[in-house]
Amino acid sequence: MDKKPEIQNHAEPFLMKGGPVGCLLLHGFTGSPFEMRMLGVSLAEEGFTVLAPRFSGHGTAPEDMQRVRWWDWMADVEDALSLLKSLTEHQVVLGLSMGGVLSLLTAARYPIDAAISFSTPCQLPDDLRIKYLRWLYWLQPVQKKEVLPGLDSQSQKGRIDYPYFPTRSVLELMNLITAMRSELPAVKVPVLLAQSHGDHTISANSMDYLYDHISSTQKSRLWLETSGHVIVREPEREKVFATTKQFINRVLGL
Repeated sequence: MDKKPEIQNHAEPFLMKGGPVGCLLLHGFTGSPFEMRMLGVSLAEEGFTVLAPRFSGHGTAPEDMQRVRWWDWMADVEDALSLLKSLTEHQVVLGLSMGGVLSLLTAARYPIDAAISFSTPCQLPDDLRIKYLRWLYWLQPVQKKEVLPGLDSQSQKGRIDYPYFPTRSVLELMNLITAMRSELPAVKVPVLLAQSHGDHTISANSMDYLYDHISSTQKSRLWLETSGHVIVREPEREKVFATTKQFINRVLGL
């Protein structure tokens, strides 16, 4: 009998009960709910109900991701959204990176009030290996992570993140992004998109691509200057938090 994956300390999902507006916080690829906690606390202090699920294969060990497919992550969102709907009258889905991909896919598929995506990719980086992922993962099961410039110490403090990418899971991330891109025209709820010019993880034109391809009539962009990829934990996070709360209050008429 296989041993059940053990969740790392601080990688657990969290729920902060508040008022009738629920915020579903979705973490990034190889990350955990912990990276969304600062934002969650800020939203909870304003009276929002906050729920942050942990995605399958995350927050335990990298090997656990190998058997997970992208629709498992979508199923995690569906379950969390169902729980949040039982607790609140209105729901906003907010996601970082892969979580942003899932937030937009959720907005395309399910009745929610608004979606917010932070540092969300419209495609994987331009790398020759990407086109061979279906075969490469058999030969090279893990991919080393590059040390990127601009990582703020506060954004990394206590953050749960795998030290390398499981190659099979990178393929699933690519398939998830492909699914999102095909369904962007179905996104019609209000959307806020945020990205930093200092983000070296995703394509520089990601936010503009998403903005141009969703069908929402209420859509906003927030460009940051001094942050990296994890903008909900970096130096400009208070600007991100304030803009997020203003957006939610505006679109819900609070």
